[in-house]
Amino acid sequence: MKKYLLNIFTGIILIAIGDFVIGSTLRHFYFEQKTGVLSRATYSIEETNADILIFGSSRANHHYDTKIIEATTKLSAYNAGRDGHFIFYQTALLRATLKRYTPKFIILDFAGTFEFRQIDYDRLSSLLPYYKSHKEIRDIVELKSPFEKYKLVSSIYPFNSTVSTILVSNVRTKDENVYNGYTPLYRDFKGTLISPTNESNKYEIDQNKYRAFKEFLQLTNEKKIPLLVINSPRIYRKEKDFSVQLCKELCKKYNIPFKDLSNDELFINNKSLFDDATHLNYKGATLFTEKIVKFITE
Repeated sequence: MKKYLLNIFTGIILIAIGDFVIGSTLRHFYFEQKTGVLSRATYSIEETNADILIFGSSRANHHYDTKIIEATTKLSAYNAGRDGHFIFYQTALLRATLKRYTPKFIILDFAGTFEFRQIDYDRLSSLLPYYKSHKEIRDIVELKSPFEKYKLVSSIYPFNSTVSTILVSNVRTKDENVYNGYTPLYRDFKGTLISPTNESNKYEIDQNKYRAFKEFLQLTNEKKIPLLVINSPRIYRKEKDFSVQLCKELCKKYNIPFKDLSNDELFINNKSLFDDATHLNYKGATLFTEKIVKFITE
Protein backbone atom coordinates (compact mmCIF):
# COMPACT_ATOMS: atom_id res chain seq x y z
CA MET A 1 0.00 0.00 0.00
CA LYS A 2 2.80 2.40 0.90
CA LYS A 3 4.56 1.61 -2.37
CA TYR A 4 1.34 2.25 -4.28
CA LEU A 5 0.86 5.64 -2.60
CA LEU A 6 4.50 6.49 -3.19
CA ASN A 7 4.12 5.72 -6.89
CA ILE A 8 1.06 7.97 -7.09
CA PHE A 9 2.87 10.76 -5.26
CA THR A 10 5.91 10.38 -7.53
CA GLY A 11 3.67 10.48 -10.60
CA ILE A 12 2.02 13.67 -9.42
CA ILE A 13 5.41 15.29 -8.81
CA LEU A 14 6.67 14.28 -12.26
CA ILE A 15 3.51 15.63 -13.92
CA ALA A 16 3.86 18.91 -12.01
CA ILE A 17 7.51 19.23 -13.00
CA GLY A 18 6.71 18.43 -16.64
CA ASP A 19 3.86 20.94 -16.66
CA PHE A 20 6.12 23.64 -15.22
CA VAL A 21 9.03 22.97 -17.60
CA ILE A 22 6.91 22.76 -20.76
CA GLY A 23 4.71 25.68 -19.69
CA SER A 24 7.71 27.87 -18.88
CA THR A 25 9.25 27.06 -22.27
CA LEU A 26 6.03 27.95 -24.08
CA ARG A 27 5.71 31.16 -22.06
CA HIS A 28 9.26 32.16 -22.97
CA PHE A 29 8.73 31.68 -26.69
CA TYR A 30 5.24 33.21 -26.57
CA PHE A 31 6.63 36.49 -25.27
CA GLU A 32 9.66 36.30 -27.59
CA GLN A 33 7.44 36.57 -30.67
CA LYS A 34 8.21 39.58 -32.84
CA THR A 35 5.63 38.99 -35.56
CA GLY A 36 2.04 37.84 -35.91
CA VAL A 37 -1.23 38.54 -34.17
CA LEU A 38 -0.06 37.23 -30.79
CA SER A 39 2.97 39.51 -30.85
CA ARG A 40 0.74 42.48 -31.66
CA ALA A 41 -1.58 41.54 -28.79
CA THR A 42 1.35 41.55 -26.37
CA TYR A 43 2.56 44.86 -27.74
CA SER A 44 -0.92 46.33 -27.28
CA ILE A 45 -1.21 45.06 -23.70
CA GLU A 46 2.33 45.64 -22.44
CA GLU A 47 4.29 48.04 -24.61
CA THR A 48 2.55 50.60 -26.79
CA ASN A 49 2.60 54.19 -25.63
CA ALA A 50 0.99 55.67 -28.74
CA ASP A 51 -0.89 58.96 -28.44
CA ILE A 52 -3.88 57.57 -30.36
CA LEU A 53 -5.15 54.03 -29.86
CA ILE A 54 -7.70 52.20 -31.99
CA PHE A 55 -9.73 49.47 -30.27
CA GLY A 56 -12.07 46.97 -31.88
CA SER A 57 -12.31 43.71 -33.79
CA SER A 58 -11.38 42.93 -37.41
CA ARG A 59 -13.23 46.00 -38.66
CA ALA A 60 -10.95 48.14 -36.50
CA ASN A 61 -7.84 46.22 -37.52
CA HIS A 62 -8.52 46.62 -41.26
CA HIS A 63 -10.33 49.99 -41.44
CA TYR A 64 -8.04 52.48 -39.65
CA ASP A 65 -4.80 53.32 -41.41
CA THR A 66 -2.40 54.46 -38.68
CA LYS A 67 -0.01 55.99 -41.21
CA ILE A 68 -2.70 58.44 -42.39
CA ILE A 69 -3.72 59.20 -38.79
CA GLU A 70 -0.11 59.98 -37.83
CA ALA A 71 0.57 62.08 -40.92
CA THR A 72 -2.54 64.21 -40.36
CA THR A 73 -2.56 64.61 -36.59
CA LYS A 74 1.22 64.61 -36.05
CA LEU A 75 0.59 62.20 -33.18
CA SER A 76 1.71 58.58 -32.87
CA ALA A 77 -1.00 55.96 -33.43
CA TYR A 78 -1.38 52.24 -32.88
CA ASN A 79 -4.15 49.96 -34.13
CA ALA A 80 -4.91 47.41 -31.39
CA GLY A 81 -7.89 45.90 -33.24
CA ARG A 82 -7.98 42.11 -33.28
CA ASP A 83 -10.03 39.87 -35.54
CA GLY A 84 -12.94 38.14 -33.82
CA HIS A 85 -12.43 39.86 -30.46
CA PHE A 86 -15.12 42.11 -29.08
CA ILE A 87 -15.98 44.07 -25.93
CA PHE A 88 -14.55 41.66 -23.33
CA TYR A 89 -11.14 41.74 -24.99
CA GLN A 90 -11.31 45.48 -25.67
CA THR A 91 -12.15 46.34 -22.06
CA ALA A 92 -9.41 44.05 -20.74
CA LEU A 93 -6.97 45.72 -23.14
CA LEU A 94 -8.06 49.19 -21.99
CA ARG A 95 -7.56 48.24 -18.33
CA ALA A 96 -4.03 47.00 -19.05
CA THR A 97 -3.25 50.10 -21.09
CA LEU A 98 -4.43 52.56 -18.44
CA LYS A 99 -2.35 50.75 -15.83
CA ARG A 100 0.74 51.83 -17.80
CA TYR A 101 -0.11 55.22 -19.30
CA THR A 102 -2.87 57.56 -20.47
CA PRO A 103 -3.38 57.90 -24.25
CA LYS A 104 -4.34 61.29 -25.68
CA PHE A 105 -7.19 59.95 -27.81
CA ILE A 106 -9.04 56.64 -28.23
CA ILE A 107 -11.19 55.32 -31.08
CA LEU A 108 -13.49 52.37 -30.42
CA ASP A 109 -14.91 50.70 -33.49
CA PHE A 110 -18.19 49.21 -32.30
CA ALA A 111 -18.99 45.78 -33.70
CA GLY A 112 -20.67 42.69 -32.39
CA THR A 113 -23.75 42.40 -30.25
CA PHE A 114 -24.93 42.65 -26.65
CA GLU A 115 -26.66 39.31 -27.11
CA PHE A 116 -25.22 36.21 -25.41
CA ARG A 117 -22.90 34.25 -27.72
CA GLN A 118 -20.80 31.42 -26.35
CA ILE A 119 -18.04 32.09 -28.86
CA ASP A 120 -17.37 35.50 -27.29
CA TYR A 121 -16.63 33.74 -23.99
CA ASP A 122 -14.57 31.02 -25.66
CA ARG A 123 -12.34 33.65 -27.27
CA LEU A 124 -11.29 34.91 -23.85
CA SER A 125 -8.71 32.13 -24.17
CA SER A 126 -6.58 34.68 -26.05
CA LEU A 127 -6.07 36.51 -22.72
CA LEU A 128 -4.93 33.42 -20.80
CA PRO A 129 -1.17 34.08 -21.32
CA TYR A 130 -1.56 37.42 -19.51
CA TYR A 131 -3.59 36.14 -16.55
CA LYS A 132 -0.72 35.65 -14.09
CA SER A 133 1.06 38.92 -14.83
CA HIS A 134 -2.00 41.17 -15.19
CA LYS A 135 -4.22 41.16 -12.13
CA GLU A 136 -6.36 43.91 -13.62
CA ILE A 137 -7.85 41.59 -16.27
CA ARG A 138 -8.36 38.43 -14.22
CA ASP A 139 -12.07 38.85 -13.53
CA ILE A 140 -12.71 39.25 -17.26
CA VAL A 141 -10.72 36.11 -18.08
CA GLU A 142 -12.63 34.20 -15.41
CA LEU A 143 -15.88 34.88 -17.28
CA LYS A 144 -14.75 32.13 -19.67
CA SER A 145 -15.86 29.42 -17.22
CA PRO A 146 -16.36 28.85 -13.47
CA PHE A 147 -13.29 26.59 -13.48
CA GLU A 148 -10.88 28.93 -15.25
CA LYS A 149 -8.89 29.98 -12.18
CA TYR A 150 -8.32 26.33 -11.33
CA LYS A 151 -7.27 25.40 -14.86
CA LEU A 152 -4.78 28.25 -14.77
CA VAL A 153 -2.82 26.50 -12.03
CA SER A 154 -1.33 24.63 -14.99
CA SER A 155 1.59 26.35 -16.70
CA ILE A 156 0.77 24.70 -20.04
CA TYR A 157 -2.95 25.52 -20.16
CA PRO A 158 -2.63 29.22 -21.17
CA PHE A 159 -0.66 28.22 -24.30
CA ASN A 160 -2.15 24.90 -25.36
CA SER A 161 -3.97 26.39 -28.38
CA THR A 162 -1.11 28.61 -29.57
CA VAL A 163 1.81 26.20 -30.02
CA SER A 164 1.83 26.22 -33.85
CA THR A 165 1.42 30.01 -33.98
CA ILE A 166 4.28 30.46 -31.51
CA LEU A 167 6.56 28.31 -33.66
CA VAL A 168 5.76 30.20 -36.87
CA SER A 169 5.99 33.65 -35.28
CA ASN A 170 9.38 32.91 -33.77
CA VAL A 171 10.73 32.00 -37.21
CA ARG A 172 9.40 35.04 -39.11
CA THR A 173 11.45 38.22 -38.93
CA LYS A 174 8.71 40.76 -39.70
CA ASP A 175 5.03 41.21 -40.53
CA GLU A 176 4.44 42.07 -44.18
CA ASN A 177 2.22 45.09 -44.90
CA VAL A 178 1.48 45.82 -41.24
CA TYR A 179 2.06 49.36 -39.99
CA ASN A 180 1.59 50.07 -36.28
CA GLY A 181 -1.03 47.36 -36.02
CA TYR A 182 -3.02 48.34 -39.13
CA THR A 183 -3.41 45.37 -41.47
CA PRO A 184 -4.66 46.28 -44.95
CA LEU A 185 -6.72 43.97 -47.17
CA TYR A 186 -6.06 43.94 -50.92
CA ARG A 187 -8.92 42.12 -52.65
CA ASP A 188 -11.92 43.70 -54.36
CA PHE A 189 -15.28 42.29 -53.31
CA LYS A 190 -16.59 39.78 -55.87
CA GLY A 191 -19.68 38.57 -54.02
CA THR A 192 -23.34 39.25 -54.65
CA LEU A 193 -24.83 42.38 -53.13
CA ILE A 194 -27.70 41.74 -50.75
CA SER A 195 -30.85 43.68 -49.98
CA PRO A 196 -30.99 46.13 -47.04
CA THR A 197 -31.28 44.33 -43.71
CA ASN A 198 -33.20 45.14 -40.57
CA GLU A 199 -31.92 43.84 -37.25
CA SER A 200 -34.27 45.79 -35.00
CA ASN A 201 -35.57 42.72 -33.15
CA LYS A 202 -34.90 43.06 -29.44
CA TYR A 203 -33.11 40.29 -27.58
CA GLU A 204 -32.18 39.50 -24.01
CA ILE A 205 -29.12 41.55 -23.17
CA ASP A 206 -26.00 39.76 -21.93
CA GLN A 207 -25.34 41.77 -18.77
CA ASN A 208 -21.63 40.85 -18.76
CA LYS A 209 -21.21 42.46 -22.17
CA TYR A 210 -23.36 45.41 -21.21
CA ARG A 211 -21.27 46.06 -18.08
CA ALA A 212 -18.00 45.65 -20.01
CA PHE A 213 -19.07 48.22 -22.58
CA LYS A 214 -20.21 50.67 -19.90
CA GLU A 215 -16.89 50.21 -18.12
CA PHE A 216 -15.01 51.06 -21.32
CA LEU A 217 -16.91 54.34 -21.56
CA GLN A 218 -16.56 55.09 -17.84
CA LEU A 219 -12.80 54.46 -17.77
CA THR A 220 -12.14 56.93 -20.58
CA ASN A 221 -14.36 59.49 -18.83
CA GLU A 222 -12.56 59.03 -15.52
CA LYS A 223 -9.18 59.48 -17.18
CA LYS A 224 -10.51 62.42 -19.24
CA ILE A 225 -9.44 60.71 -22.47
CA PRO A 226 -11.35 61.90 -25.55
CA LEU A 227 -13.17 58.86 -26.94
CA LEU A 228 -14.82 58.52 -30.33
CA VAL A 229 -17.10 55.49 -30.88
CA ILE A 230 -17.68 54.57 -34.51
CA ASN A 231 -19.84 52.11 -36.41
CA SER A 232 -17.79 51.74 -39.57
CA PRO A 233 -19.06 51.05 -43.12
CA ARG A 234 -20.51 47.84 -44.56
CA ILE A 235 -21.19 47.27 -48.23
CA TYR A 236 -24.92 46.71 -47.65
CA ARG A 237 -27.40 49.09 -46.10
CA LYS A 238 -28.69 48.30 -42.62
CA GLU A 239 -31.88 50.16 -41.78
CA LYS A 240 -32.00 49.32 -38.07
CA ASP A 241 -29.81 47.46 -35.61
CA PHE A 242 -30.78 46.91 -31.97
CA SER A 243 -27.15 46.50 -30.85
CA VAL A 244 -26.13 49.76 -32.51
CA GLN A 245 -29.08 51.53 -30.92
CA LEU A 246 -28.01 50.32 -27.46
CA CYS A 247 -24.47 51.50 -28.16
CA LYS A 248 -25.77 54.90 -29.22
CA GLU A 249 -27.90 55.25 -26.08
CA LEU A 250 -24.99 54.39 -23.77
CA CYS A 251 -22.67 56.82 -25.54
CA LYS A 252 -25.27 59.54 -25.13
CA LYS A 253 -25.59 58.73 -21.41
CA TYR A 254 -21.85 59.23 -20.91
CA ASN A 255 -21.66 62.24 -23.27
CA ILE A 256 -19.39 60.42 -25.72
CA PRO A 257 -19.63 61.11 -29.45
CA PHE A 258 -20.94 58.23 -31.56
CA LYS A 259 -20.62 58.29 -35.34
CA ASP A 260 -22.70 55.77 -37.28
CA LEU A 261 -21.05 55.56 -40.69
CA SER A 262 -22.42 52.12 -41.53
CA ASN A 263 -24.72 53.57 -44.19
CA ASP A 264 -22.33 56.16 -45.59
CA GLU A 265 -23.28 56.63 -49.25
CA LEU A 266 -19.64 56.70 -50.34
CA PHE A 267 -19.31 53.02 -49.39
CA ILE A 268 -22.76 51.49 -49.90
CA ASN A 269 -22.67 48.92 -52.76
CA ASN A 270 -19.18 50.06 -53.79
CA LYS A 271 -17.42 46.74 -54.44
CA SER A 272 -14.10 48.38 -55.29
CA LEU A 273 -13.74 49.62 -51.69
CA PHE A 274 -14.44 46.31 -49.92
CA ASP A 275 -12.63 43.03 -49.39
CA ASP A 276 -15.87 41.32 -48.35
CA ALA A 277 -19.34 42.44 -47.24
CA THR A 278 -18.19 43.83 -43.88
CA HIS A 279 -14.51 44.72 -44.35
CA LEU A 280 -13.00 47.59 -46.31
CA ASN A 281 -9.99 46.90 -48.49
CA TYR A 282 -6.98 49.22 -48.43
CA LYS A 283 -8.63 51.70 -50.85
CA GLY A 284 -11.76 51.86 -48.71
CA ALA A 285 -9.70 52.11 -45.53
CA THR A 286 -7.80 55.08 -46.98
CA LEU A 287 -11.01 56.99 -47.74
CA PHE A 288 -12.57 56.00 -44.42
CA THR A 289 -9.52 56.99 -42.36
CA GLU A 290 -9.43 60.37 -44.09
CA LYS A 291 -12.98 60.92 -42.85
CA ILE A 292 -12.06 59.83 -39.33
CA VAL A 293 -9.07 62.15 -38.94
CA LYS A 294 -11.41 65.08 -39.54
CA PHE A 295 -13.38 64.01 -36.48
CA ILE A 296 -10.16 63.66 -34.48
CA THR A 297 -8.79 67.07 -35.45
CA GLU A 298 -12.14 68.68 -34.69
